[in-house]
Amino acid sequence: MANHKTVKDYIRTIADFPHEGIMFRDVTTLFADPRGLRIAVDQLLHPYTGTPIDCVVGLEARGFILGGAVAHQLSVGFVPIRKKGKLPGPVISEAYTLEYGEAVVEIHDDAIAKGARVLIVDDLLATGGTAEAGIKLVQRLGGEVVGCAFVIDLPDLGGRKRLEAMGMDVHTLCEFEGD
Repeated sequence: MANHKTVKDYIRTIADFPHEGIMFRDVTTLFADPRGLRIAVDQLLHPYTGTPIDCVVGLEARGFILGGAVAHQLSVGFVPIRKKGKLPGPVISEAYTLEYGEAVVEIHDDAIAKGARVLIVDDLLATGGTAEAGIKLVQRLGGEVVGCAFVIDLPDLGGRKRLEAMGMDVHTLCEFEGD
């Protein structure tokens, strides 16, 4: 009988990481399995097949792995959005709120052409703060976000609703209840 595992079946849950009470959804087990990685990449890009996309933007850090693979499959370029201070050239920045404090992400100021159609990719959608900051960076450079694709959605944390309220098309492969 054929193996019919879903993307969710490849994701390992680690209790109490990075803090007690957190159920960490570990996608490294998905990435390490050739079939799991292929399924995830194919399913992330499937809704956008036939949609004009000029580049894929990946959010640090696991979004680089997925976004690079999706960009390769679509035969388009890849642009990283990184934590503050990691990119070598001139950048624009966007601050966003975390549970305890604030973080900043950056993109090179010449990374997105005006009018470029962009797909944003990351592994996990929780509160949507990082993704919202990434969307704002792309838009500030004149890009048009055609979609946001994630492997995992944590619906209890409200990220999907937050991005949809911004007018974004949100595509996720699986959900885990709680945080």
